Amino acid sequence: MTYVNDRDEKRAFYKLVFSLVLPMTLQNLINVGVTSIDVIMLGKVSETALSGASLAGQVQFIMTLIFFGLTSGAAVLTAQYWGKKDILTIEKVLGITMRFALVVAVIFTLAVLLFPAPIMGLFTSEETVLNEGVHYLKIISISYIFVSITMIYLNIMRSVERVVVSTVVYLVSLIVNVILASILIFGLFGIEPMGIRGAAIATLVSRIVEFVIVVIYSTKINREIKFHIKNLFIKDKILMKDFLTFAFPVMLNELIWGAGTSTNAAIIGHLGSPVVAANSVTQVTRQLAMVVAFGLANATAIILGKAIGEQKEELAKVYAKRFIRLTLIVGVIGAGVILGVSGIAQSQLTLSTEAKEYLKIMMFVMSYFAIGQAYNTTMVVGVFRAGGDTKFGLILDFSTLWGCSILFGALAAFVWKLPIPIVYMIIMSDEIIKIPLTTLRYKSFKWVRNVTRG
Repeated sequence: MTYVNDRDEKRAFYKLVFSLVLPMTLQNLINVGVTSIDVIMLGKVSETALSGASLAGQVQFIMTLIFFGLTSGAAVLTAQYWGKKDILTIEKVLGITMRFALVVAVIFTLAVLLFPAPIMGLFTSEETVLNEGVHYLKIISISYIFVSITMIYLNIMRSVERVVVSTVVYLVSLIVNVILASILIFGLFGIEPMGIRGAAIATLVSRIVEFVIVVIYSTKINREIKFHIKNLFIKDKILMKDFLTFAFPVMLNELIWGAGTSTNAAIIGHLGSPVVAANSVTQVTRQLAMVVAFGLANATAIILGKAIGEQKEELAKVYAKRFIRLTLIVGVIGAGVILGVSGIAQSQLTLSTEAKEYLKIMMFVMSYFAIGQAYNTTMVVGVFRAGGDTKFGLILDFSTLWGCSILFGALAAFVWKLPIPIVYMIIMSDEIIKIPLTTLRYKSFKWVRNVTRG
């Protein structure tokens, strides 16, 4: 197929990539900004408040990963049906996805409201950190329902190339969060300083604002794809079967990965607040460095899924090769960002000398971890899922994350009592182990499959 090497075709391809990646990168950057606000501001309050909020955030982290898994699985269908311009089926998939997400959100909300202390106890044994985390959890849990609706809707819209609305929603949310967090955490304008409670309230209000904007957009502005309440109760056995076939493995994959990441946080949480504080800063820096890579992975899923839905499988293979080159470049740049931020963070945040030493080492480990994560994310979330290959990622994470990094990380920390830097390197080794495995899967081309019906 000679047209795929045509200069005009390449120009059109990169123009499309840029038009998708830019707003998604801004969206990811804004989301990291919301997280960074709590880290930066609470880092100015105390190491205990920073650690408590960070560990409490693991609960929502797991929940949002389930949502991401649902929408990523749904996007296998919506992106390919978008290639066929089957709007009715896309609306049905949106309703089915929202139904599952609301159930998950209710479960998480009830669990946190009823058992905040036992849940925090999974992540830390330090009473002061646990108490701070409980204060944060009780308030932030009210936002879970709003988060479920907003995230599902915006992610499905993104899979059909409606990416700008997400950027607008999260930008407004960030502005609201910054203003409220500044006032409530530090007690500006005569208000009594609220510390970690102020951070939670600011985040809750910003999530409500997101929800309101989404409702207005979906009912008043979006003329092409509508969200209908009746679709929450849609009965379409064939579509439901397809949804479960592709969404369930992805949701389980994200849950296993999220639970693994939270298990890592729990391991670190039992190594002391200096380690937790250093890791909190490192993780936010990683998120910052990965905003473009994650946007690129999502663009990969959209463009490849649409091409496969249009029955252009060979073109999809060419696109995949281009995306791999791009993600390696972006990964290296992300590593540079992490190393550059390391010194700034050490000098600006109120951390103990011990925490700063850990931070320096963790930032170095995270720099090469970011390259592996960029590559693997584009492969699993972008290339493989675009073609309906949703089970490979599940097997990959179960084996490399749980069977390698978590298992040996826990042994290193609690049985062998190895130095903390060595423990951290082991815990953050899974993305490096994945690289040869994802490469072999890509070269097999087993991921190229049209999953639409009709």
